[in-house]
Amino acid sequence: MFSPRMTWLGLVAMLMLKINPRALPLRRVITTEGANPMRHLIALLCRLSDCVCKRSVLAAGLGFCMVASVSAEDIAVSEQTFGCILDWPKVRNTRFKHSDPEKLKEALRIFRDSVPDKEYPVGTILQLVPFEAMVKHPHEKFPKSNGWEFFALEVSEAGTKIRDRGDNVVNLSLGAPCLSCHQPAAKFDFVCEKGHGCAPIPFDDQKIAELQRADSRCGKK
Repeated sequence: MFSPRMTWLGLVAMLMLKINPRALPLRRVITTEGANPMRHLIALLCRLSDCVCKRSVLAAGLGFCMVASVSAEDIAVSEQTFGCILDWPKVRNTRFKHSDPEKLKEALRIFRDSVPDKEYPVGTILQLVPFEAMVKHPHEKFPKSNGWEFFALEVSEAGTKIRDRGDNVVNLSLGAPCLSCHQPAAKFDFVCEKGHGCAPIPFDDQKIAELQRADSRCGKK
């Protein structure tokens, strides 16, 4: 017969593992008359182990789904990501791209209204001139720039070549790291625009428009 000590041992094990005893078919284990107590104790522990394994597998599966969801939100950037700058919608002088039309609208709105303390959607790409770009990733990828990755590009009729990328890219026209120029605009998610606190660039509105129209990737547009 099943001894009180063995019964309590099984119940304590269930409590430690946070398993509801009612979820297990214990009646056969602890009430069967004349059965081998050791065999029933082993059966009980096996059932406990089975429940723990199932819970562990479920937790691992949920964790994997959460990680996959976060990773899927990021954008993979290659030289094919960039093209004729004139094909992208613009607000004032800045050109925008996003694969999701709704998130593109949100990015355009944030910039157009100069909304402070508002992050751009992950996947947003900004370009002012054809040879520079910035791409929004999740914050943890580039913590210093709140997720923004800067790009130095070479463009030609053949397409785009990435010369440098990351959060330490140097702006050749200013001779300073891109991040140092964008840092004063932290309140606007590091996006520079007139009134955002960034240092002036050596191009006026007319020159920016000329550089965009001269993008060799655009052919005869």
